[in-house]
Amino acid sequence: MDIKIYHTLPKEAIEIRETVFVQEQGFCEEFDETDQKAWHLLYFEQNVPIGTCRFFKEPSEERYLIGRIAVLKEYRGKNVGSCLLHRAELEIEKMGGKSAVLHAQEQAKEFYQKQGYCELGEIDFEQDCPHTWMAKKLDRKETKKE
Repeated sequence: MDIKIYHTLPKEAIEIRETVFVQEQGFCEEFDETDQKAWHLLYFEQNVPIGTCRFFKEPSEERYLIGRIAVLKEYRGKNVGSCLLHRAELEIEKMGGKSAVLHAQEQAKEFYQKQGYCELGEIDFEQDCPHTWMAKKLDRKETKKE
């Protein structure tokens, strides 16, 4: 396992997101201006890119938003998504972030709950797909025992 961080959207991340979100799930508005300001993670297995996510600081908040977590179908169920999420949280903490929020697809809500995220409100829709806002406090440094 190797996770690399980028401040520009790598072509491998574009390909993974197109495969997962556009081809498999039918989203048509996958790429946006946020890709220009976000940090991007790429998960490699034996030098093959198999998963990605992005995160960025919300300008008016003291929190970061994690999103676009995508893992190629043949690698799902192997903790790739958990590893990407955990690494994003660690990077956010290094940048001084105290909490993370995400806009979870309803079908992925249980995955995020297992990672310590709590629902913030009602279900809403993004491109006709039900989503829920979720959040997690990032305080590992305070609870870490030396």
